[in-house]
Amino acid sequence: MSNQFQFECHKHCSQTQARVGTFHTPHGPVETPRFMPVGTLANVKTLTPAQLQETGAQMVLANTYHLHLQPGEHIVEQAGGLHQFMNWSGPILTDSGGFQVFSLSDMRSIAEEGVSFRSPRDGQMIHLSPEISMAIQNALGADVIMAFDECPPYPASRDAIQAATERTQRWLARCVKAHQRPDQALFGIVQGGTFADLRQAAARSVVEFDLPGYAIGGVSVGEPPELIEKIVKVTTPLLPINKPRYLMGVGTYREMVQAIAAGIDLFDCVIPTRLARHGNALVAGERWNLKNNRFREDFTPLDSACPCYTCQNFTRAYVSHLLRSRELLAYTLLSIHNITELIGFTQRIRQAILDNQFQQVFGTWLSSSDTQLD
Repeated sequence: MSNQFQFECHKHCSQTQARVGTFHTPHGPVETPRFMPVGTLANVKTLTPAQLQETGAQMVLANTYHLHLQPGEHIVEQAGGLHQFMNWSGPILTDSGGFQVFSLSDMRSIAEEGVSFRSPRDGQMIHLSPEISMAIQNALGADVIMAFDECPPYPASRDAIQAATERTQRWLARCVKAHQRPDQALFGIVQGGTFADLRQAAARSVVEFDLPGYAIGGVSVGEPPELIEKIVKVTTPLLPINKPRYLMGVGTYREMVQAIAAGIDLFDCVIPTRLARHGNALVAGERWNLKNNRFREDFTPLDSACPCYTCQNFTRAYVSHLLRSRELLAYTLLSIHNITELIGFTQRIRQAILDNQFQQVFGTWLSSSDTQLD
């Protein structure tokens, strides 16, 4: 690992695999476990960078595929890279584009060389390969970049999952060879669907590259939450204890607690801003629709214990009014609160681990399941 990227583990839970750490990057530290907001197009929807910083965000995400289509990585590079372009001074992670290609299943073709698909913007044929993904991400300039992978759907046959997983391993080797910047940490991705042996084999293969960090991908693609928990439990122990572990696309309360208990450090999900755009607030583990009548004359904060700008300055009735009026401020206020809530949730978990109280405080989220992997 480059000297610019170091992971320190400060404390282990005595009853689970949960841990507290610090991931050091060129643009500052990330205290783990940590939820990372998603800013697909170099912007966390409806928020300014100053508002985002106030939520407690440290590392944020942007997306290679979307930025390649608009505005193009050459424009971001001319601007001085993503940090300058979006005016965010903290760490940034870019996804490789593999998941977005997966979502275009009716518009793309996959071959050993890479993936070809029609742009949903203008119908133009676009080709992505491990080398192209690395070149785009090198130009974007994020602190952490992800290997280009094939994300298989759920459900899928074992043969299809195995083929995608093995191709992902071959593509990783090409990503490692093509990656050009030592000031960017390349993370490998473990695929394998819901097949325990494929996950374990993939994890062992990825770890052989001795990368700065590792991710578990191919979850949250349609499988039930119980299977996500099983996948994480099977895979995480095979990832190095001295490197950050990232569970891609997961951000619900229960899924994060269960993954942290297995030893995961980092999470991302579009949930907080997507829910906000539908008028929903995350409050104390629940999801509230602020358009419901019961909030029209409720002059209390969303959550009196929440330190966010929204809860400190506005009432449920006001946010409900904004939503009914279709005022854009409603989406900003709910996004501020929801992101603050999920980051705060992982910060409270961090403190509980430091106090050796993780099992006692968050044990109710750790209900076990009898669901078996294939």
